[in-house]
Order: sequence, then structure tokens, then C-alpha cells
Amino acid sequence: MVDDGFPGIAPVAEFDGVDRTRFEAEIQPAGEPAILRGLVKDWPLLKASRQGAGALADRLKQTAPDTPVRTFRQPRSAGTRFFYNEDFSGFTFEVETPPLGVLLDTLVSGQDAAEPDALFAGGVPVREALAPIARDNPMSLLDPAVERLTSLWIGNQTRTAPHWDLPQNLACVVSGRRRFLLFPIEQIANLYIGPLDVTLAGQPVSLVDPRHPDIDRFPRFAEAMKQARIAELGPGDALYMPSMQVHYVETLDPFGMMMNFWWRDGPEHLATPFMTLLHGLLTLRGMPARERQAWKLIFDRYLFQDDEDPMVHLPSTARGLFGDPTPDKLARIRAILGRSLNR
Repeated sequence: MVDDGFPGIAPVAEFDGVDRTRFEAEIQPAGEPAILRGLVKDWPLLKASRQGAGALADRLKQTAPDTPVRTFRQPRSAGTRFFYNEDFSGFTFEVETPPLGVLLDTLVSGQDAAEPDALFAGGVPVREALAPIARDNPMSLLDPAVERLTSLWIGNQTRTAPHWDLPQNLACVVSGRRRFLLFPIEQIANLYIGPLDVTLAGQPVSLVDPRHPDIDRFPRFAEAMKQARIAELGPGDALYMPSMQVHYVETLDPFGMMMNFWWRDGPEHLATPFMTLLHGLLTLRGMPARERQAWKLIFDRYLFQDDEDPMVHLPSTARGLFGDPTPDKLARIRAILGRSLNR
């Protein structure tokens, strides 16, 4: 694993002593990634981590040693980046589901191995499988009355391809060092995104390896790097990532663990807009350019207009499905879409 940073890349802004008031008033509204130094340094998990990987593993095994965890395993000969095989017919890794205790023992015992397999368990659900961990290690920046997806990410020296996530995210380092390389979503054309529907772990990824970029094959990636920012994190630090922030991640030590808190702002009925993108394949792709441009104007007017309600000239009783959402209207929209898709 390369242990140096990316020379010349601007660092993500850092903040110390952040509380919930400052987070909500200053950091979150800025819509930019932010390093929150020492945010979780007082967690019980950090106390265990400071005693070593074995002590931290024991703490988790006391809670749920038999919980199956979805794990990527890749021979070291294939490198440390989980990715597609050469013809995109499969992946460079195998998926296993060992018990959490077995995974932790494997990682702890393999810390001194010369060429251990690359191992990574992502998205281990904390609230479901490890409820005491969630209770004892709360996120002080978020409303405790609101349940949010909370997950552990555990592995050795591995690399995660650049990708984006829809929710906002607070990534908290419990053990080991992490390096994030972040790109604004506006750089998507310069990141050469791979298949959108056949993915490594749910999210589309960039085909470019930031550590070894093939600029002849991916020339525009050089432009993306001009807009990139870097975040170097140690145990106790956290990184706030707004929605849709593209990020590449390196785990720099033989044992690494993060706890992530995910959430979305907005009404609860919101589904992923990826469904809209798929629906567009049926309704917009292949349409004559002039017609497609006309529909782009309509989408801009009725979906993306922020400064004026496009229905303001109509009384509320005449706005139909485009008025304020109600359970009945949402049910009708789903029924209309369901009938359309099932034809």
C-alpha cells in the first residue's frame, strides 16, 4: 500500500471542537466536505482501539460474534483495489459471509503477514446486529431521537474505487488511518464512470485508479484531479461528506475500522432518483434531439426550479399531482407508474 499522499492536492477544510450547533449552522449548510478532528476521540470504541486491534476486536466479539458479515476477499496478487475483471464479466474479488468473530480474528492474526489477502467488510449494520455499540458510541452532531443507518466498515490495507453515495455521511475512524480523495459531482464526465447497473457493491464507480491513472486511456481525469481534495484521518477523526460527493478511500494500516452515520434530508417519501434515471431509459433515450430538449425544459421547470413554484398561477385545488404531496397523491403516483411499467 502506498503510504504517501497525493502531492499538490488541496486539503479538505479542518475543524476542531465541533458541536451540534456549529455543525448545523456552519458546516452542513456549506455543502462541502469537512474534517472534524477528534470528534469521536472519547468513544468507548476508541478507548479499546488505543489498546490495540485485538482489544477492539474483543469488544465487538463480546456483542455479536456470530453475526454474518458480507466480506470481499481478494488475493494480494490482484492488488488492493476491489474492481472488475478485464472484460467486466465479473470482479477481482470473491464475496464471503463469515461470522463477525471469524473475520476479526483473521484480520488481527494477519496484521504481520507479508502478503495477506485483501479483506473488507462494508456496511455491517450496527443498530440491527450491534445495538450496544450504537448505544455506547453515539453521534453527538445528530438528533438522537431520529434513527439513522449506522454501519461499520472493517478491513485491512485496501482501496475503494471512487464512487458517490446519495445520503449525507459522517465517517468516523475507530482504528487505523484513512485517506479520502474527494471530487465534486460536477467532475463526473472526467471520472469515466463504469456500469451503472452492474456494480461492485451497489454504487457505480470510476474506472480510473487514482493511484495509477492511465492518462492515455482516461485523459480527462487530469482535469478531475485539479478539482480534487484530500482528507487524511486518524483514529478519533471524522469526515463529513455531503450527498453525492465522489470519494476514493485508502485504508493505510493492517487493521482498520470506521463507523458511518448516513441520512437524507427532505420528505420521507423520497425514493432514489436512480429510479428516475432508469425510467428515462424507457421514455427519453432515443427520442429525437428536439423533443428531448423540449422535455429537458419541462423537467427543469417542474422538477429543478427552486426560485418559483411552477404551479403558483393555479389555485391549490387545481394543482393535481403536482401540488403539495399527500399520502393519497403519492399512492396515485405509484399506481400510475406501476400500471405504466407493467404494460
